Amino acid sequence: MTVTITREDAVAVVTVDNPPVNALSQALRQALVDAVAELDADGTVKAVVLICAGRTFIAGADVSEFGKPPLPPHLPDVVASIESAKKPWVAAIHGSALGGGLEVALGCAYRVAVASASLGLPEVKLGIIPGAGGTVRLPRLVGPAAAVDLVTGGNPVGARKVEELGLVDAIIEGDLRAGAIAFASDVAGKPLPQPLSSRAVPAVEAGFWEAAEKAEAAKARREVAPLRALASVRKASEADFSTAMAFERETFLELRGSEQAAALRHVFFAERAAPRPPELAGVTPRDIRSAAVIGGGTMGAGIAAALRDAGLPVVLIERDQAAVERGIANVRAIYDGSVKRGRMTQALADERMAGVAGGDDYGLIADTDLVIEAVFEDLAVKRTVFEMLSSVCRPDAVLATNTSYLDPDAISRGVSHPERFLGLHFFSPAHVMKLLEIVPTETTTPEVLATGFALARLLAKIPVRAGICDGFIGNRILKVTRAQAERLLLSGATPSAVDAAMRAFGLPMGPFEAQDLGGLDIAAFQRKAARERGETPFAPVAERLCALGRFGQKTGGGWHDYQPGDRAPRPSETVAAIIVELAAGRPQRAWSEAEIADAILLPMVNEATRILEERVALRAADIDLVKIHGYGFPRWRGGPMHYAETRGLAEVVAVLDGLVADGLAEPPCDGLRRAAQAGRFSVLSD
Repeated sequence: MTVTITREDAVAVVTVDNPPVNALSQALRQALVDAVAELDADGTVKAVVLICAGRTFIAGADVSEFGKPPLPPHLPDVVASIESAKKPWVAAIHGSALGGGLEVALGCAYRVAVASASLGLPEVKLGIIPGAGGTVRLPRLVGPAAAVDLVTGGNPVGARKVEELGLVDAIIEGDLRAGAIAFASDVAGKPLPQPLSSRAVPAVEAGFWEAAEKAEAAKARREVAPLRALASVRKASEADFSTAMAFERETFLELRGSEQAAALRHVFFAERAAPRPPELAGVTPRDIRSAAVIGGGTMGAGIAAALRDAGLPVVLIERDQAAVERGIANVRAIYDGSVKRGRMTQALADERMAGVAGGDDYGLIADTDLVIEAVFEDLAVKRTVFEMLSSVCRPDAVLATNTSYLDPDAISRGVSHPERFLGLHFFSPAHVMKLLEIVPTETTTPEVLATGFALARLLAKIPVRAGICDGFIGNRILKVTRAQAERLLLSGATPSAVDAAMRAFGLPMGPFEAQDLGGLDIAAFQRKAARERGETPFAPVAERLCALGRFGQKTGGGWHDYQPGDRAPRPSETVAAIIVELAAGRPQRAWSEAEIADAILLPMVNEATRILEERVALRAADIDLVKIHGYGFPRWRGGPMHYAETRGLAEVVAVLDGLVADGLAEPPCDGLRRAAQAGRFSVLSD
């Protein structure tokens, strides 16, 4: 049974038990409606506590029902039945009350929660809006401004914060069930509070809605749901309850079938599956209870902070004491920044730093479970580090390299017990970025590979297995992005136009702005290494800029010019002159934003398909996760592979063939043509 009812004197306790997250399945919805009817008819019951078994309150919709026709009773009717109950219902919240779970709680007369609980309406993250009164009841309870923040942001908020907003009536210290029953007993003899559906929305000051819409449009970058959620909250503030409910439901149903909602559902399921890939089912990872990081630069310090945030004690090893002190200072700067921005208390920052030890003696990590190397991208330097680690670490200690481009097989040569070696490619800043590429070598055992995924779960990262090739998954595709961007410059486009087109597509910044921010010298170093391997990377304009010392914002100019203290890019006459010189004799044309996006994105899809063919990536969805979480691909587009499938792979091939005819792209690979015939990428991994 999904619902059981017990009685404690005059208080009925309705317990939801629908593991793992008490999702609002059809059976649960029906059981809640039946419980209201039963308890309304019981004259001995004066109040009702709604509580959940397991680790959380109702955490939202049943994901197994996504994409299927909904079955009655529909959630708005469930919430309405609770709200119109003759006895006061008290929602007793622990874990998370999210989406439909919070809407059910809003139907209750009162809400109490443990301090560790979180509440939120995350529907916009799935491309929809709340569909059972969330945007209509919430502003009647907490006011329009707070409702706009909760609904358009989609982020869960802690119980103490929402208590300040009035969303929670009391924080329960100690046992939630006992505290909620005591609360319900206290309110049982009082008049029922006015239901939210009968309350007015507090007025807002003139211009509030226009300002909110302008701010949300700037953040959304063509994502539809946040603005539609804002419109629904506004309707709730300006219309009667039933009109606002109809508007919300109509919007919800419209968005549920949209391309953006389909893309965001795709990402949701890909993220759910990523931490436990099917090929590692039944494989037991090694225990990781201590960690060390070799190298305390920007990346090493970020990795150390990520490990500390997960509760692991960390030893930071550097080449000498001065470097150790700099590394520790780099870690401390991360936590100082978090304190300054209000994301962490000073006490918590001090606790995190207390778990970081430093030294230049590798003997300090002789008994460490996991060691991650994060030194300079030089094969000889990295091999020297692992020779030291082989001589001092336990034979069962997991050894990992954070290399971005070097071959982990080459790095691991000479490592004792090479079966415990793998690549863990963090993205900078490592304590912030969610992506973790996990790269097994020829000798990595399934147990050690599973340990990499277990570590990702511990660090709350999105893990993706990547095979060994230059750049693994993400950086290999990035090379194509950059090459295509330069081809556009030599064919009539400008850096500003290319950047604008990619921002219009939904990226946070264009490829040239991104290079200016990170530094052109980084890619120049990688091209130099590629040439030493006998490759011929395409970057004629970038090479000229680097020769002039134009490395981006840090030198006052790269692809764009920058004024001191101002990060706004300005067109560069120097760059324009170089492009004119290098483009001499090449056909020139006018480019629309859509054509620019195609000329960059579709060759990326072609390269990604090769990656899939070669089994460098095992699933198209893995490539989508890499580009979303590591490179800013718009989440609401679903990733490049989902975007291509949605657009139609036959059309993708046709556009690519046109670019090939103009000398602006590599031909579609065999895998892409096969996928186009099938209409899906999964044919390559079936």
